[in-house]
Amino acid sequence: MTHGSSDALRALAHQHLPLDVAERWVGLLRPAVRLEAAEAADIAVGQMGGLPKLSADVEWPSWEGHGPLSFIASVDCAMLRVGAVDIMLPIEGTLSFFYFDGQLDDGEALVLADDCESWAGACVLYTRAEDKCGERDAPAALQPYPKVPLTARLGMTAAEPWHPQVRDVFAPGAPLGNRYDHPVCSQDFLDALWEFDGEVGHQIGGHAHSVQNPVEIEVAEAVMDGDVSWGDPALDKEIRNWVLLAQFDSADAADMMWGDAGALYWLIRPQDLAERRFDRAMFTWQSS
Repeated sequence: MTHGSSDALRALAHQHLPLDVAERWVGLLRPAVRLEAAEAADIAVGQMGGLPKLSADVEWPSWEGHGPLSFIASVDCAMLRVGAVDIMLPIEGTLSFFYFDGQLDDGEALVLADDCESWAGACVLYTRAEDKCGERDAPAALQPYPKVPLTARLGMTAAEPWHPQVRDVFAPGAPLGNRYDHPVCSQDFLDALWEFDGEVGHQIGGHAHSVQNPVEIEVAEAVMDGDVSWGDPALDKEIRNWVLLAQFDSADAADMMWGDAGALYWLIRPQDLAERRFDRAMFTWQSS
């Protein structure tokens, strides 16, 4: 929901929350790598758009029956200072993100977390540092997005107060995805968070900046086939199994618009991340 420096977020919390509540809230912050368009003097750690660098033996990702996926972004893990985040990213190699963006069918087929038949419409490819790779031309049917080099900024992220991890600290048992009676849900604090930082942005790790309800809920529901109520403890347990791998916001510079100024999200289980099973990452997207 919000990102910034640890000191700035702590100051914000102490300005709007009781002392003990503020410190508990600060304890829930998570580090992340924020990705921004690189200026001339910046070190590029990845890119949005352009063309990906893939191993020669890797086929361009495709959704059977629909066509090839568009290349969205890539990041060089060796340049990310991965030790600064709290998920087990590779220390080297490249993560490349692909998504069926509607170019080929005028947006008819949608990639949705709750539709397992569409899951092949988004993927993450991991290219090891030792793999021989080169820039790959996009399939003829696709128009690549403009290339925007990305630089990295380290910072802290805060989840929305109704995120399950926050709710479990301040109001265990409160309805999932809803505000509850507590200072962290006060309008004063919510307004302060929004004014401090209302931008989704591009990000690796940390708390996702969900456009709607927490993206972990969507993914947990999806892997449970949607056959579970929001009051079911099994859903709460499944939600805890997922962490944000990456989010990519709509971006004018890259000519990317996801719905109505929405964002793309990839989540993964920590065990799969540790085992480099990026084929098991889950995708969802949200639009305002």
